[in-house]
Amino acid sequence: MTPDQSKPHVALLGLGLMGTGMANRLLGAGFPLTVYNRTAEKAKTLVANGARLAKSPRDAATDADFVISMVADDNASRDMWLGESGALDGLKPGAILIESSTVSPPWISELAEAAKKKGVELLDAPVTGSRPHAASGELNFLVGGSDAALEKARPVFAPMAKNVVHVGPTGSGSLLKLINNFLAGVQAASLAEALALIEKAGLNRDTAVQVITNGAPGSPTLKTLSVRMIAHDYTPQFHLALMRKDLDYSVTEAARHGVSLSSAKTALAAFDRALASGRGDEDFSAVIEPLRA
Repeated sequence: MTPDQSKPHVALLGLGLMGTGMANRLLGAGFPLTVYNRTAEKAKTLVANGARLAKSPRDAATDADFVISMVADDNASRDMWLGESGALDGLKPGAILIESSTVSPPWISELAEAAKKKGVELLDAPVTGSRPHAASGELNFLVGGSDAALEKARPVFAPMAKNVVHVGPTGSGSLLKLINNFLAGVQAASLAEALALIEKAGLNRDTAVQVITNGAPGSPTLKTLSVRMIAHDYTPQFHLALMRKDLDYSVTEAARHGVSLSSAKTALAAFDRALASGRGDEDFSAVIEPLRA
């Protein structure tokens, strides 16, 4: 692919399940793209298709108008932006930071303040969707930040997004994403318990699941996860360890606002059991397996 040099240069930090799909979408749309990943081997196909492989986050940021981070958690994000050879030190004036990882609002506030001192703007723009949505450009971006920065960034979001929703000031996107994933995690844990009960009690599983998923409890999450749980297919679309992390962040953030997420705490215990059984790198639907054991 030959990049269109009239388009803004984009750097993408992190080539996991989501980041790789996002990078491919940007390349396919003709954006000049620089990528960085701690394991450089993951960038091989992207480089063959026209991306530049950076030696560090700072190196990636040097020629970028927009720098997108898509990593696992607060610690990984901090390392990308503020660590040794972090991207923040390499940014050129007027660049826009886009943090698309699912991270905590306090970290977003810290990062926004660091960006402000450098004279650049931050959009916190986590996504809903999983690996197939990243690959097909159907992610939903939940954006916190200024109207002006978002308008500048819309052409960059376009090839990756089904929807781009401006949810409020800086930090709003990260908070809403945690609330979204808290609800998804609770549904997954409750479905795991329900399906385990159906199986152990000897009900006709196919009939019972059809009733549940097509009735009042039915949701897109339950319908998708029930198929994976029945098939014992835990090919990762969203890692179980990351859902566990998001539930933990949501409980902590809610406590800052005087709210106790009791259902999230119960779901967190279920995910802890699955993590302890070695399921962390599998899809989060594997939360059912300790109940089956």
